[in-house]
This record gives sequence, C-alpha cells and structure tokens, in this order.
Amino acid sequence: MEKKEEFLRAVREEAERAVTELLELAKLEEGDFLVVGCSSSEVAGSRIGTDSSPEVAAAIVEGLYPVVERRGVYLAAQCCEHLNRALIVEDAARRLHRLERVNVVPQPKAGGSFATAVWQRMESPCAVEEVRACAGLDIGGTLIGMHLAPVAVPVRLSLSKIGEAILLCARTRPKYIGGERAHYQEELH
Repeated sequence: MEKKEEFLRAVREEAERAVTELLELAKLEEGDFLVVGCSSSEVAGSRIGTDSSPEVAAAIVEGLYPVVERRGVYLAAQCCEHLNRALIVEDAARRLHRLERVNVVPQPKAGGSFATAVWQRMESPCAVEEVRACAGLDIGGTLIGMHLAPVAVPVRLSLSKIGEAILLCARTRPKYIGGERAHYQEELH
C-alpha cells in the first residue's frame, strides 16, 4: 500500500511540474485554454485503454488543476475515443469562448478516468466537442493535436514522462503571413 501511495504522490508532483513548466514556456494569458489528454493506463504502465485508473487520474488532476486555476487558464480535459475526444470544460469557459455544449458525462470506461476526475473536480463542468487551445499536455499518447490552435510548436520540458507514460507538449503561435517582405513581432514567435 505504501508503494502505491508513493507512486501516486510522484505522479501528482510530476503533473504539477509539467504543467508549471509548460505554462511558463507557452506564455498563456488569462482565459486561454490548456488542453490535456491523459491515459491513466499508460501512466500506470499498461497499454492505453486497457487499465483505466481513477486513482491515477485523480492524482494527476490534483497536481495540475491548482496550477491552472492560479494562472487563470481554463483546462480542457480530452475524453477518450469512445466520446469522440470531446472535452470537459468549465461552463464559464464554454460561455466565454462561445462553444456549443454537448450532452454527455464521462465515466472511467466511456470518456476515461482523467476526464471523469476533471468532471468531479470542476465547479460547473460541461462537455464540448472542440476548442482551440493555446497549449497542451499529451500524457500517454492520447493525440490532443485536433484541439490545438494552429500553429503548434513542440515544447520540451525537463521531464519526458509522467509515471510510465510518455509526455508530449506543445504551445501555439500566430501564423506568419505576408511573404518575404513582411516583418513580424518577435514576442509572438
């Protein structure tokens, strides 16, 4: 039992460290979306979709949610493929960004343990089909790219895994337009 608690503590700390680093590097502004996809199966060392763990998911949410809240950034938690990768967001974020609500409540085996844990943690959760997030954490190969705004830029953090799951991160930047005579704002790179 002590070994399991130690693992969950480490996962929570890794999630907190990853989201803190990404938010610092991505320079998200208050009200921006951060999309997070997470396979609790992969974090625990199993193949994606085979060993959903509410405990692992809760540890990850405990690590990242307070950081996101403090920064004023909205979390968009990607559901699994059984819910067509819908996203769980705060209703306030849905209204602010004028997103269409869909009617579903995630469960560990239909939506995933991570989305379920986020639903339970949020004040007023709802589901939407898409966002245009300014940055993202992909924990365990969940394929969050469809929810990132163009243009996605890979970001390397000081850690490459959370638990046993690979960690891939991205930020976005405005598109360059105008051709060879154009000049660009350096701070937007």
